Amino acid sequence: MAHAAPAPGRRVSGTATRTGLPDVFSARTHRVASVAVPVVLGLVYGYWAAANRRAGGEITGWNLLFGFVTTIAFIILYVGVRALAPHMRRELHAVVWAAFTGGAFGFLYSQTDASVLRSSLMGLAVGAVCFAVMFYRYYTHEDAQGHRLG
Repeated sequence: MAHAAPAPGRRVSGTATRTGLPDVFSARTHRVASVAVPVVLGLVYGYWAAANRRAGGEITGWNLLFGFVTTIAFIILYVGVRALAPHMRRELHAVVWAAFTGGAFGFLYSQTDASVLRSSLMGLAVGAVCFAVMFYRYYTHEDAQGHRLG
């Protein structure tokens, strides 16, 4: 005997069911993650930049200082982009994330003693790919005014 598959968003007992994935985490978990994610990403980025800069040599105090300053700068920029970008139209939203990603990658690449031109071109290439991916994502998940669909 065949049964009809449940349709998303259909009414059950006079109330509309929610479509999409359920939110399984509490509000407290989301608040903790909003602080933990930038800090963890910043620490990984700072360590990566410091490791690139020392090129397998010994760890010095200046190298540690460089890593922590890079971490702080990354966290500040990441939090700023994350707070500012969602209030923009999808084109600018994608441009802001692409500029952040391309700049971050270009900086990491420059720490490997590559030329400024090569580091800039690599950052532009990564930023262009990021722009294409982000624009496609926002274009398919938002309406023309920038409101999320669904």
